Amino acid sequence: MPITRDDVRHVALLARLEITENEEQELAAQLDQIIAYVEVLEKLDTEDVEPTSYITPMETPFREDVVSTTPDTERWLANAPATDGRHFRVPKIIE
Repeated sequence: MPITRDDVRHVALLARLEITENEEQELAAQLDQIIAYVEVLEKLDTEDVEPTSYITPMETPFREDVVSTTPDTERWLANAPATDGRHFRVPKIIE
C-alpha cells in the first residue's frame, strides 16, 4: 500500500510539523522507499538468529575498588572561614 500525501499530512499534523506541498510529495516518496525496504527485510530468514539488544557483545567493565586519593582534611579546611574540628562550620538556616 503506497503512502499518500494525505498520510504524510496526517503524520505531520500528529507531529506538529508544518510542511510544504513539495515536502509532502518528497516525504511520501521517501516513506514508500522505507516501507519497500522493510518488506525486503521481512523476507529474510532469521530463524536461527538469536535476539540481541546490541550489535556487538556488551560486557560491564569492572575495576578494582581501590582508594585512589586519601582525604587531606587539614588542607581542605585550611581556607574555610569557620571550622569545627574536622568539619566546615556553616550558618544555621533552619530553625
